[in-house]
Formats: sequence, C-alpha cells, structure tokens
Amino acid sequence: MFKRFDPSNDVSTSSQVKSSVQRAIKAEILRASPQVSEEMLDQVLPKKPPLVQYKVGPHLMLYCRLTGEPVAFQHRDGPVLPTLKFVHQYPDLPFTQVTVDQGAIPFILGGANIMCPGLTNPGGVMPEDGLTTDEHGFDKPGLEQGAAVVIYAEGKEMAIAVGVMKFSSAQVRETSKGMGIEVAHFLGDGLYQTDEIQ
Repeated sequence: MFKRFDPSNDVSTSSQVKSSVQRAIKAEILRASPQVSEEMLDQVLPKKPPLVQYKVGPHLMLYCRLTGEPVAFQHRDGPVLPTLKFVHQYPDLPFTQVTVDQGAIPFILGGANIMCPGLTNPGGVMPEDGLTTDEHGFDKPGLEQGAAVVIYAEGKEMAIAVGVMKFSSAQVRETSKGMGIEVAHFLGDGLYQTDEIQ
C-alpha cells in the first residue's frame, strides 16, 4: 500500500479532523486493540490539537498530527491502523499483535503479505483461540477475520509491519495455507521514510 509512497506526489487534499471523527478514530483503535485503555490513548493522542486528515489516492486516508507526523491510516472502510513510527514511539501501548517466524522477515521487508505458515511454524505466535465464547456458546477465535494487527518478528523487539487478518486465527491454524495477513505498511516503505507531511 505504501511501498512507493511519495508525499509530494501522492497526497492530494488535507483538512482538520472534526472532534467527532477523531473520537471515532480513537474508538476504532480501541476496538481493534482491547488491551489499550482509553486513558492510554488520550495521553498519546490528546483531543487538542486535532488531527489532520490527508487524502492519499482515491481510497486511503492518512491521519497526522498538526506537525505533519503520520500516526494512523485507513484504507476504504477497513480498520484504522497505526503507523510503525507511532508504534515504535509508544512501545508500551499493547496493540493487538502477532509474531512471524524468522523465515518470513526478508519477504515482509520486501513488501510481501504474510502467508499462514509464517504464523503457524515454530516461532510464529498468534493469540489463543477459544478463550471466550460467542452468544451461542461457541469458541471465538483469538483474532477475527479483518482484525488490525501489529506484526513482530521472532527474535526482534520492534514491530516490522502492520496489517489486516485475511482469515481468523482459528482458520489460519486449521489450514496453514495461503495468505494469512495482508501487510498494509512495513519497515522501510515510503510511509516509514516520511517524517512529516506538509
């Protein structure tokens, strides 16, 4: 998504985000990462000053601080995802995360999506399935399809990518074939190399 991102060419319009939209962005982040409390998020993304929304291409919104520092983005109606620099700046925020095995690292850093074996091989870690149940008493997967995740690599302390689950964690464990996570932003892509947008 941001592999060849160039803010001087790819960003078209900007506008300050209304407080109701900013609350919705925070609510989406809280929904995607239930371990993050509202107080934690308010400390790192205060109400004032408001965020600035930049339109990138026809279907992507980039949310930045007034200084131009990107903090989050959203593709179409997908989940709001934090930028890697934001994740690295606040390593104590407990975003929903997965860990891939070491064999997946060079592919991810080249912009590839994460295949299921990278999550199910030794070294890959996903939240456990079946810790909670739905309204019918069935076990819920640890991660739902479409969930926003911050991706770590085996043996590394900093996140290397952010993305969206293409299958639930239970389906990934069951099939262990195909694409498990669509990578939206990775270490070294155009967005990561962008310090500010003007």
